[in-house]
Amino acid sequence: MLQSLLHLFRRRWQRIAVTLIPLVFALLHVADVLHLQVLERLDHIIYDTRLRVTMPRTLDERIVIVDIDEKSLGRVGQWPWRRDKMATLVRELFARQQVSVVGFDVLFAEADESSGLSTLQQLARGPLRSQPSFKEQLERLAPSLDYDALFAQALQGQPVVLGYYLSGEDRDGITKGMLPDPALPLERLRGLALGATTWRGYSSNIEALTRAAPAAGFFNSITDEDGVVRSLPLLGEYQGQYYESLALAMFRTAIGLPEIHPGFVSPTPSGAHDLLQSIVLRQDGRTLVLPVDQQLATLIPYRGPGDAKGGSFRYISASDVLDGLLPSGQLKDQLVLVGSTAPGLLDLRVTPVGRTYPGVETHANVLSAFLDGKSIVRPDYAAGFDVLQLLCAGVLLAVALPLLSASSAVLLSGGVVCALVGLNLWMYIAQGLALPLATAVVMSMLAFALNMAYGYFVESRSKRELAALFSAYVPPELVAEMVKQPEHYSMQATNRELTVMFCDMRGFTAMSERMEPLQLQGLLNEVFSKLTHIIRSHRGTIDKYMGDCVMAFWGAPVTTPDHAQLAVTAALEMSQAIGQINADHRQRGLPEIGVGIGLNTGVMCVGDMGSDIRRSYTVIGDAVNLGSRLEGLSKHYGTSIVVSESAMQLAPQFVWQAMDRVRVKGKAQAVPIYQPLAPRGELSSDLAEELAVWEGFLRAYAAQEWAQCDRLMAQLQERRPQCMLYGLYAARVEALRGQAFDPNWDSATNFDTK
Repeated sequence: MLQSLLHLFRRRWQRIAVTLIPLVFALLHVADVLHLQVLERLDHIIYDTRLRVTMPRTLDERIVIVDIDEKSLGRVGQWPWRRDKMATLVRELFARQQVSVVGFDVLFAEADESSGLSTLQQLARGPLRSQPSFKEQLERLAPSLDYDALFAQALQGQPVVLGYYLSGEDRDGITKGMLPDPALPLERLRGLALGATTWRGYSSNIEALTRAAPAAGFFNSITDEDGVVRSLPLLGEYQGQYYESLALAMFRTAIGLPEIHPGFVSPTPSGAHDLLQSIVLRQDGRTLVLPVDQQLATLIPYRGPGDAKGGSFRYISASDVLDGLLPSGQLKDQLVLVGSTAPGLLDLRVTPVGRTYPGVETHANVLSAFLDGKSIVRPDYAAGFDVLQLLCAGVLLAVALPLLSASSAVLLSGGVVCALVGLNLWMYIAQGLALPLATAVVMSMLAFALNMAYGYFVESRSKRELAALFSAYVPPELVAEMVKQPEHYSMQATNRELTVMFCDMRGFTAMSERMEPLQLQGLLNEVFSKLTHIIRSHRGTIDKYMGDCVMAFWGAPVTTPDHAQLAVTAALEMSQAIGQINADHRQRGLPEIGVGIGLNTGVMCVGDMGSDIRRSYTVIGDAVNLGSRLEGLSKHYGTSIVVSESAMQLAPQFVWQAMDRVRVKGKAQAVPIYQPLAPRGELSSDLAEELAVWEGFLRAYAAQEWAQCDRLMAQLQERRPQCMLYGLYAARVEALRGQAFDPNWDSATNFDTK
């Protein structure tokens, strides 16, 4: 397995390296070495789309929004309203409607002087100090004119959560009003600052109201780089103290104000800051865990498109509550958020589900998620998860894509992207985890695109060049094999064991003297086409056409272990094809032709050879010359196929007839030659008997037993009186019969010319 992988890498390392390029850039982006804003923006788009698709779009009847809307402003007056009106609103909600908790997404940072009490008090201390009756009357009216005190009295002892605003824009840290007590005491921490959002100032409620209300929470949100509000911090840091958000304060108030404890990521402190993975609420031995991200924030699980028409929460006009228009107890046990959707009060935000989303409803969404025990958070291991999915997808694609066809590569890449999306969606829906996806998806798509581009512009070009080089010589099926691994094939010369064939058509010289040139050309093309088709169908490579001769070889450029067997099979079919052609010629009145085929197997030099003007893919060497000599002997022995011993030994699938031992020009040693009769199992019984007699004759001939030779030759010539091979040997025996036995007699036949 390891060796095959190493072989794959060596063979495809360039394409693998190209496919890995997107992975490298993706890892650099995740490591924040190469910051790619487009990927962050795409991650936001994916998150927003996923959020919109999975929104329940149902009404949460546990939470009601009392809206300071345009209708209320028209009936009650411009904001801010008198605090006695706010006191009336609070008393109406608790006494008559019997709500569970009231949270204010509005700020009371200035004292209410609309009653004129301060002016009257100045008069009592100044110009009218000598009027006892005025002073007495003022003391009697003062409680009803102190609207802040009236509001504070309404808040006293009620489950009310005031809202305030933390500021981070001013370096001087402008402060206004009075902050509530910190929600997370420092003694519960481990001495290190938390990785929370840090603020430099605040705008809070006046002291009287802050002291009267049992809880308060900031209503800040987190605006991402694209200006969209996707998350709310649950804890914020100001001057080393940690304060809770409005939604968290309302939730704690609703369940009995449990203590807030930190849920640390690591059991021991490390680094400059401590990291929390959750906020733990503890009360009476019970615990509730609220997951948070590294900013101690939670993603807002928007339920719907927002506003009164969004259908997520019930909106009630604040003026209807003030005027007592609601039936008594209609809001019993419900959680109420007092906020505004009026555009003039500037509490509309850009969110993933709406461009003008009421700020008060963002808190309602988080509060609803807390009540359901569900939340969405970016975990602290999000970057590590992204690296893991990038490595898995990137390495898989880099290794697999270079091995696949285009259609399979599309399926694999599509499957990888679908798996990434499916896993991400499951983690979001089932686990409440918002994990990154854009980088992995873009990396997978780019890896596929680069792989395909490399395959088309680099490998396909080399394949096309290879096909163009060899298509004139090599059968299409071999070219198809070669283009799968073009790096393994070239035109460079190498020494290899091959089988070469020379095929000469006899009778064309005589026919050329009697036939018209065009007629001769047509006949020659017909025969060449038939023989070439047979050669290529048996994986042979056409070397060249030389007049009425065709030269071919087997075993290159594609390595073919059974090259000799394929060459012999092709030779037999070519011989049969000539017989069919002659039968057709006899019917058409055309002259018949003959064929002579020589086959030899040996080490040859194969490659692109020639001059700088003309070159060809060919074979040269002594083994090639012997093949040419054998083709010339076919006419002498009266047979269509002559095969060397080296080729015969590599093709045991055929029945062979030994013909002679010849010493041709350029060869000092005698070469045994053979002719194939038929594939094993297909030899007729008559021919098998004849072959047995022939083998007996050759043994008697080698032993110089001439009488035995005469007897066996008579049987052979009786079977086939027209056989030139038998006639040749009969003449030899006749010439040798009178000679005495010679122990050094060489039965080989010398041929000095082709």
